[in-house]
Order: sequence, then structure tokens, then C-alpha cells
Amino acid sequence: MFSETIVAVSTPMQEGAISIIRLSGPDAFSIVNKIFNKDLSNKPSHTITYGMIVDQDGEDVDEVLVSIFRSPRSYTMEDVIEINCHGGVFVTKTILGLCIGNGARLARPGEFTERAFLNGRIDLTQAEGINDLITATNKTDAKNAINSMKGSVTRLITPLIDDLLQIIANIEVNIDYPEYDDVDILSQEVVLPMAKSWRKRIDEIIIKAQNSMIVKDGVDTVILGKPNVGKSSLLNALLEEDKAIVTDIEGTTRDLVEGRIRLSNITLNLVDTAGIRETKDKVEQIGIAKSLDALSKAQLVIVVLDASTDLDKSDKKLLEITKDYDRIIVYNKSDIRKTDNLSISALNNDVSELIKVIEEKYEKQILASNESTLNNERQIGLAISARNSMDEVINMLEDNVELDLVTIDLQKSYNSLKEIIGETSREDLIDALFSKFCLGK
Repeated sequence: MFSETIVAVSTPMQEGAISIIRLSGPDAFSIVNKIFNKDLSNKPSHTITYGMIVDQDGEDVDEVLVSIFRSPRSYTMEDVIEINCHGGVFVTKTILGLCIGNGARLARPGEFTERAFLNGRIDLTQAEGINDLITATNKTDAKNAINSMKGSVTRLITPLIDDLLQIIANIEVNIDYPEYDDVDILSQEVVLPMAKSWRKRIDEIIIKAQNSMIVKDGVDTVILGKPNVGKSSLLNALLEEDKAIVTDIEGTTRDLVEGRIRLSNITLNLVDTAGIRETKDKVEQIGIAKSLDALSKAQLVIVVLDASTDLDKSDKKLLEITKDYDRIIVYNKSDIRKTDNLSISALNNDVSELIKVIEEKYEKQILASNESTLNNERQIGLAISARNSMDEVINMLEDNVELDLVTIDLQKSYNSLKEIIGETSREDLIDALFSKFCLGK
């Protein structure tokens, strides 16, 4: 499919034990033969050859191992050669330059995986899984990425695609060839329960995927409370470091202080906010405005109250403005005064009960993240688009619209699902997707 041979360094460009320069394309062998002191033309696939890389003057550049992967048994389904050289930056760049000088083109980020996709070795969800594995920061993310690479998303979506195709095909046969006796006769009454059942199935997939994304990306969590209630102490206790300044002076925190914590199974993207109260201090007013803005974007709000005193006007106001948010109310300073509510002592790093409540709160999402599901916003967005098109189908069927008109939205739903696995993807989408990959992958 591709006439150009591409090359890139597939390992970090820094000092190390080895570097790998990867080539893919029709001229991979002829290019490497020009700079390698052994002829690779007749070497079998999946073998390694020892030798020397030489420059245009025949001078030795480096002692290397050359791995050979012949088409179609390679990552890209093209001829692929990987030069394993010593890891010095100078040596690596020199060999890369020799490859380019002898006819290879420097690959764009993600171009090797893009070729694997366009050559039919993997689908789009598997390609995304490869990038997810590279960028994984924990065991759960890595496991989900490996499942995607093995085709878990495709297996999840394919039955929905097949069922849609069957409905569309039967409707069109009924319309175009009504005389066929061996084809099921479909009517609004027959298609409607099929459509509702299909929508229920994709709804379950979407909900599970959205829950899984919370685990993958972390929960955007805002710590809210009045001044001097212990918000910054709580942030420090959760992070196990002195991230925020803690004093007994009210209004110390005047800007947002952020941190990220990985509990046993869930990540919190924490934001400590300025204490919310009535104030004439202009700087503090700016901090409070930022606090309220952070609140508006929060997925979880931890409202911190003072266990050592009774609720006052500021506390009640906080409870009122957060009542419609997903929140946890916690009483700090339990070392001073015990309560029957969820209590902590942030100053003494006694926050275990709060952590337990948070983990229990997201237990459902954690379980969902361990199952086969959609893995990113692109996939979820297309699934939602497919669901919305089916909603239109159901509305039309309930209004007794003719089936030939219904097929338009059925086709939209079908196309959205096919785009998840990349079979109807637009070229600009593909370019944007693979540009997120690292160079040499």
C-alpha cells in the first residue's frame, strides 16, 4: 500500500544500554544493506544478524544486532528491520541519519501503528489499546489496554453491529422483494421490541464504560470548607506530603492547591480550595471565586466541617450549595471532639475512615474497570451517537412511521458503531488519532 520506507528511533533518545532504530516499507532491506556489512537479502524472517553499521566511507559506526521481520509477518505487515545499537545519543542519531540519507523518510509519531491499522493487521480499538499500554500508569490501565489489544472492544461491539445489519437487511428485503417467502416479514410491531432491546444493551455498555473512565482518569475531587477547618491539612494527609501551607490563621489558602493520589483502587485528582466565607479582602475574594468555579467542575466534593464546634451560618451555607453534588461530609478535628458522623483528624494524619468511604463509594466503578468495556471518550461518544440514533428509530416506530424511513437512522447507528473499530473512519480522524502516539511506534 505504501511506497515510502519510514524510519524512527523506537527507544527514548537518551544515554542507555541500547537503542532501536526501526524501518518499515518496501525498501527496508535495500536501505539497510547499504549501511550494514552483511547482506540481508536472503536472510529468513524473524532472525537476528550480528554485524557492523558502516558510514559512506566504509568506516565502522557501531557493532549491532539486526532483527528481520518479513512481510506480512511483521508489526506493520510490511518488511520491517530493527537495528539494535548501543544506546549513545550520538551513535543513535548517526545511524538514523545514515538510514535517511539512503532513502528512508523520518516517520511521523504513531506512523508504524497507523500502517498496521491501514494494512489490516489491527483495528482502531486495538491501535488505541497499544497507545494506552504505553501510557498506562497502573495495573488496571495496563490490563484494560492489553484486553483492547486482544480485541475486547471489537468483540463487545460486533454483536450489536451484526444485529443492526440483520434488521436493516431484512427491512430492505421486505421492501424491495416482498415476494420472497423465506425472509421474515418485519413490521413496526416486530422491529420496535428489537430496537428497545438493542438500546438497553448499548445503554449498559455506555454506563459501564463511563464508570470505567472514572477509574482510568481519576475522580476530580474538591475539598471544600470554611477557613481554618483543616482542608489543607486533609490534602497533606491524603498526599502524605506538605503540599499546602497550614497555619492557624484564617484565609491562609488563597489559591487552588492541587495534587493527585492513588488509593488502593481509585485515583483522586484533589483540589484544595480557599475557605468560603464573607470577606472584604480582595485577594481572598478571588480565591473564593476560584473555589466556587472548581466546585462547578467537581465529580466529588469533600465537605469538611469542624467537629470541635457546632454548625454555624458558613457551614450551613456550604451544605446548601453542595446539596446537589456528589459529596462526602466529613468532620475534622476528631481528636478534640468525637462525633457519631464520619470523623477524621487530618492534623494527625488519621484519615483512614474517609479513604474507606471513598473506596466503597466507587466500588461499582472499580468492578466495571476490570471488565471488557469501551476505553476512551472517542469510543464512548460514538456509542452514545449510535444510541441516540436508535432513540430516533424508537420514536418513529412508536409514531407508526414507515419502515423504509426508519432505516435511515438505523444506518446512522450502524455507521457510528463501525467507526468505533475504524471501518468507516474519516482520514482526518485517523491522522489526529495516531499523532498522539510516540515517535517510532
